[in-house]
Amino acid sequence: MNMSTAIKGRVHSVETFGLVDGPGVRYVIFVQGCHMRCQYCHNPETWSLTEGTEMTAKEAFDKAYRYKNYWKNNGGLTISGGEPLLQIEFVTEVFRLAKEKNIHTTVDTSGNPFTQEEPFISRFNALMEVTDLFMLDIKEMNEEKHKSLTKWTNANIISMAKYLSEHGKEMWIRHVLVPGLTDGEDELKQLKELIDELKTVSKVEILPYHTLGLFKWENLKLDYPLEGVAVPTKEEVARAEELLGIKK
Repeated sequence: MNMSTAIKGRVHSVETFGLVDGPGVRYVIFVQGCHMRCQYCHNPETWSLTEGTEMTAKEAFDKAYRYKNYWKNNGGLTISGGEPLLQIEFVTEVFRLAKEKNIHTTVDTSGNPFTQEEPFISRFNALMEVTDLFMLDIKEMNEEKHKSLTKWTNANIISMAKYLSEHGKEMWIRHVLVPGLTDGEDELKQLKELIDELKTVSKVEILPYHTLGLFKWENLKLDYPLEGVAVPTKEEVARAEELLGIKK
């Protein structure tokens, strides 16, 4: 049986001209489903594992490939979410088709499903073979704060960052900056220490918290936990970038 038509995934939406989802112009597939419950999530409609549009890996790739002329020499295909690692075999097969055409592939992930146990780790190793860049969103370094923020531990996420480094896979590290929540000086210094320990980080980004997804919480009749929290000032962003060693 052809794996490209046998393996199906659930897709929430796509963006045909993404400019912040990896190098160059990207076609972005946002897959459905996420176990994390981040207090500032701007896509809570992607949490459900059963919604979205079901499609085969070939269908998803063929739709993306129509836009190849946009990508020029430095763009490509990104799979984001939701959480792509929850649909790891689907993502791997889409990327396998992409690599047949020499297309640059990027996974945008929070790392929550990562484990070095089987069967996941063998599937992850297969994904690494067809992925050029991992964009890893590290929410918070303090484990208790991470649990409060997301409902989950961060130990396996930090483990994933180290695993990617050990296997020579390029990474971008991203951190959403929420005033009073993810902007602690000690935690940002710990994140800098982790980044310095990793061998394959080519870019570090601060993503300022925003409230553009608030209406989605309201539409889903969910209580928004960060009601009244201000977006970070330019000065607060600059301070965090300085702590992380980001040069502008």
